[in-house]
Formats: sequence, C-alpha cells, structure tokens
Amino acid sequence: MTENLTKTQSAPKRAALLWASVGGAVATAASTFLPWTWTTAFPGNLTIYGNPASLQLLTLVGAVLTGLHALSALGLKGLGWLTPAGARKALWIMALGTFATTLFTALAIVVELGALVDLEPGAGVAVVAAAVPAIAAYLLPDDTRKAAPAKQLASWIEILIIVAVFAVGLLVVTFGIDTDDSEPQLFIAYLILVGFSAVALIKSGLTQRLSAITARNRQVAVTSSLVAAIAFPFLQQSGDTYTLIAVNILIFATVALGLNIVVGLAGLLDLGYVAFLGVGAYTAALVSGATSSAFGVQFPFWAAALTGMAASLVFGVVIGAPTLRLRGDYLAIVTLGFGEIFRIAMGNLDGTSGPKITNGPNGIPNIPHLEFFGYNFGKPHTVLGVELGAYANYYLLMILIMALVVLVFARASNSRIGRAWVAIREDETAATAMGINGFRVKLIAFALGAALAGLAGTVQAHVNTTVVPENYVFAGPVPPNSAFLLAAVILGGMGTISGPIVGSALLFLIPAKLQFMQDYQLLGFGLALILLMRFRPEGLIANKRAQLEFHENDDQVAVPEQRQSEDEGADAGTAKAGA
Repeated sequence: MTENLTKTQSAPKRAALLWASVGGAVATAASTFLPWTWTTAFPGNLTIYGNPASLQLLTLVGAVLTGLHALSALGLKGLGWLTPAGARKALWIMALGTFATTLFTALAIVVELGALVDLEPGAGVAVVAAAVPAIAAYLLPDDTRKAAPAKQLASWIEILIIVAVFAVGLLVVTFGIDTDDSEPQLFIAYLILVGFSAVALIKSGLTQRLSAITARNRQVAVTSSLVAAIAFPFLQQSGDTYTLIAVNILIFATVALGLNIVVGLAGLLDLGYVAFLGVGAYTAALVSGATSSAFGVQFPFWAAALTGMAASLVFGVVIGAPTLRLRGDYLAIVTLGFGEIFRIAMGNLDGTSGPKITNGPNGIPNIPHLEFFGYNFGKPHTVLGVELGAYANYYLLMILIMALVVLVFARASNSRIGRAWVAIREDETAATAMGINGFRVKLIAFALGAALAGLAGTVQAHVNTTVVPENYVFAGPVPPNSAFLLAAVILGGMGTISGPIVGSALLFLIPAKLQFMQDYQLLGFGLALILLMRFRPEGLIANKRAQLEFHENDDQVAVPEQRQSEDEGADAGTAKAGA
C-alpha cells in the first residue's frame, strides 16, 4: 500500500517534469527562427529571422527529437514505439545532446567574434530553453525495462521502415560529408548531436527493434543499403569536392575489412598491414601504363587488379610463413618491422641504392585513369541527367569492390575455416588439441587479408594518380596507415562487417574535416581510444560474443534471476500436479 501511495504521489511530479521537457523543447525549436548573432562575420550567417542556418538546424532537429521522446514518455498514442526500453535515459541523453550542441554554437560565436555582446537574445533563449529538458529529464525516475519483443508487422510496412531508415541515414551522412571545410564549427556541432542521438537510440531500445526488422528482411536491407550508397554521388551539387572524401573512406574501409579477417577473426595482431595496400598500389602503378613505370606495360584494370591481389597474396604468404609461428607481442613486432622494411625498400629502389623500379622517394606519378569499354573514369559523364565527375566514377567502382569484399568476409567468417579462425583467436592451444592446424589456418587468414588489401590498393593508385612511399607509414596524421587501420577495426568492433566500415568512416572523416586540429590529431585520437576502452571496450558495433566477454558481470546478475523465475515456475507446476 505504501508503494502504491508513493507511485501515486510521484506520478504528478513525473508528468510535470515531462511537460517541462516538452515546453523546453518547443522553446528551443522556436529560438532557432531568431537571430543568434548580429554580424555575418560568423560562418553560416546566423542573423536571419525565420530562416534557421545550418548550425541552428542542428539545434532544431535535436529539439524535435527531444520533444518526441518526452511525448512518448507521457504515453502519447502512436509514439510508444520510440522508447520500448524506457524513456528516461533516452530523453535525458537526447536533451543533453541538444543542449551541448546549442551551447557549443553559442560559445563558438563568442570565441570567433571575441565578445559576449556578439550574441543576440535568440542565442541566450536557445541555451536556456535547451537546458530545461536536460535538467528535467535528469530528475525523472529511472524507468528502464527490458524491451518487449515487437510483434511482426505486415511485410510491406517493414519494407517501408527499412527504406525510411536508410534514407534518413543517407541524409545524415551526406550532411556531415558536405559540411564546408571553412565551417569547422558546423562539423563539430554535427558530431556532438549525432553522437548523443546514436546513444539515445540505443538506450531507448529502438535500435534492437530495427535490427530485428532488418534480420527478418535481410535481402531488402542489403538492397536498400546498396541503393543508398549508390545514390550518394547523385546528391552532390558541388561536384567532386566531397565525393573524393567518400572514395577514400571506401578504400580505407575495404582495407580495414581485410585487416578484420586477420585481427578480428583470427586474433593476429598485425602492425604492418598497410604494406599490403602499398604492394597492390605499386603493382598496379607498374603495370597500368604509367610513364615512369620500369616495365612499360599497360594491363586492363581487371588484369592489373588481379596482379595486385596476387602480388599482395604472395607477400602475405612469404611474410606469414616464417613469422606466424610467433604469438602475441612477438608477432606484432615482426609485422611492424615488415611494414617499415616495405616503405624503406620502396624508397631505395631508385637506381642508386638499388634497382630502378619504383623511382625511390619520388614514387610513380602520372598513373593513367581507368577505362572500361570506352568509359574513361577520369572524365565527367552524365548519368540519369546528373553529371558525375572522376571521383564519382571511382566511388561507384569502390561500391562494387566493397560489396565483393563484404561478400568474401561474410562467406569466410561463416565457413568452416572461419570457425577455425575464431577457435584460434579464443584459445590456440585448445584449438590445436581439437585437430585444427593452427599454422595453416593463420596463414590462410594472412593471405586472404593481404589479397583484399591489395585489391583496394589497385584502385587507390588510380584515384591518387601517384604512388609514393610516404603513403604507407605505421602512424601519421593522414590515414590510411597501420595504426589507423587497426584503430578502425577496434573502434568499430572486431569480427563484424559494419563495425570496421563505421570506424573507418569516423577516423577518415574527422581528420579530413578538422584540419585545423592537425597538430593535436594524435592527442585527440589517443583520448578517444581511452574513452572507448573505458566505456565500450567491445567497439561501437560489437558482436554478441564480444558483448558477453566484456559485460560478463551483467550476465551473472541476469542469469540467477532467470533461474529463479524458472525454479518458481517449476515449483508452481509441481504444486499444481500435487494438487
């Protein structure tokens, strides 16, 4: 009776806090239609009434999402699907993200223009209004619950949901890539809002339901993702400026997926993996008709790609055969040495220190663009009424190569050899005792990963039209390099497909957009890894095995409760039978 009385007394307080969140969200949204500064000197022009600029649009989107979460918590009909696992945490994180985005914009105005008086009243209203939902949501009682399994919807409704999700994802990614490099404030605010929104979606349980829907409609989900990826260059209105970033992200992600076979599935720590990318790039440069090539031959692309893959595979076998009997730190040191040996060797094959093959530090320039059946990738072409530039052509090519690599990874990980890789990763001694040839299995992983990296390298050579040794270092401010590749796999989630892709996109996009922080890039990179290891060691997108390993205590708490309920059910059944 006391508990019911407490709940009755707390219900009005909860409703008042939720309505305060709704009111704060509405006021925040309204403030975006007011000017936040009086001068156009601040990037983005936040001086216009009734027409939110890009930075204000981010606050507007955050306010709308905050209001929807608050209304869902109030039980508004039709919004219950938004918070199946409870509304309080998701609402608080979403409100906090909106407040952080708004506060950052206001502080950026003050710092950029130099005085507090440069803020218009609209900015003050926005900051205060955005703080209200964050405070109110923090004071709410926790209502976290296990999300109930969603009933299966009609197939056409689930297909529409999948299409809508990928359409929104394409819009969000396009907005981030298309942010002007002269407005770093916009990209930072974008990262803040997207990061908090992603966490809010996870805490609300909505991502679990979306995962269940995509699992039931896997072919539709794969097709939708492919269509969304292909649509990206058709949405670019400013030419190839930002498509080049997307091409490099795909190359980076393809190499990361190959490394994921070695590190994520087989558990081999490779610190010189970027060398295989270089082997493929140099091979393609030497056989693709470059004017400075020592061979003077020009293969068609399919032959150059196969040659690059074969060369990388051979190097993988040659390096792996004598070294894969090592384990742990010793293997990492040897692979690190191989990466440095490759870079130094390419710099010495200049005709003075060694045979004249790679032109030494000058590299191999003037690599011709690809050409398929008269379709020159280096020239713009009009497709469906949209002019696609050179980088858009290479982007579409990399989409096909990425699809091939994903197919190879998925088939390999689910095969017998894939299960052997996982067994070796978990406990090589036990796997060997069960009859698995550890050396042969690890060598296959090393060779396959090297071949996939070589394939990506052949495209990279044609995109950059030049190959130099400095592109293949262990660590540096510009990815891809071995350190960033390994970090992309760990950050995204080892052993998964989407994890390294997400990790690669973040680790390439952020340095490309925040060039003014280049001197502090590695510092920020290290801090990000420390925070990741502390709060989400399994990666942003982790498989179930990793989640069980890193959250073992949570499972130990849940299992006894489950056993207790099963025991109670068994006792009840026994009592009923006895009666």
